[in-house]
Amino acid sequence: MLVDTHCHINFDSYDEDRAEILARAASVGVTTIINPSVDLATSRAVLKLTEENTGLYGAVGIHPNSTADFNDGMITEVEAMAHTPKVVAIGEIGLDYHWRESPKETQFKAFEAQLELAKKLELPVIIHNREASDDVMSILEQWVKDLPPKIKERPGVMHSFSAPEAIAERALTAGFYLGFTGPITYKNADQLRHIAAKVPLERMLVETDGPFLTPVPYRGKRNEPSYIPLIVERLAKLRLMSTEEFGTATTENAYRLFQIPR
Repeated sequence: MLVDTHCHINFDSYDEDRAEILARAASVGVTTIINPSVDLATSRAVLKLTEENTGLYGAVGIHPNSTADFNDGMITEVEAMAHTPKVVAIGEIGLDYHWRESPKETQFKAFEAQLELAKKLELPVIIHNREASDDVMSILEQWVKDLPPKIKERPGVMHSFSAPEAIAERALTAGFYLGFTGPITYKNADQLRHIAAKVPLERMLVETDGPFLTPVPYRGKRNEPSYIPLIVERLAKLRLMSTEEFGTATTENAYRLFQIPR
């Protein structure tokens, strides 16, 4: 049994064959999928899908690239949706300095407001970080200082980790898990593999970030949860473990972080 801890299965690129995709995932042992949100509309769509699919769980929140029109009323809506039983996290949230879809000040406001909401609701967070590592970590390092006991040891995950080793060390010290995606299989990802080899096993998660970041040998095509075993296989080889042992460990990590009912 494997967990894809980050797949946007609600995206329209899956609309025509979503049921088949979920069936393919189950056929290779990926029986649990966490679907994060990027704005209020996708949060609603994610909730609907979690109601319709047993192994699907959701995270609600506003992605940094969706924060240009952020206001306090959005937090009220996110909070209302977060009380849905199959919501296991707030996310994905964070900072993105690559696309410049939203001013930094607005991204900060949305990020910090959603972190406070996660603290209030005692839910872990799914963190998006693109070219904003120092600011993301500075905010998170402050946030974790007074977390409630329920999430003190499981504050969240650095989704699709791709930052420098020093950021990995800061994130791990702050209590975060690191999520690894398709790029771990890419030829030019030696530095990422170097980092992944050193991360404590109990802090590792596997994710597709589907429909993006497809692993080798399907790179360039639409990603999907049935490709999780390819990521598991590459990471297991890197750490000199069997795929079964590594897969079991990451599944346990996912269940522990997100408190998924068994």
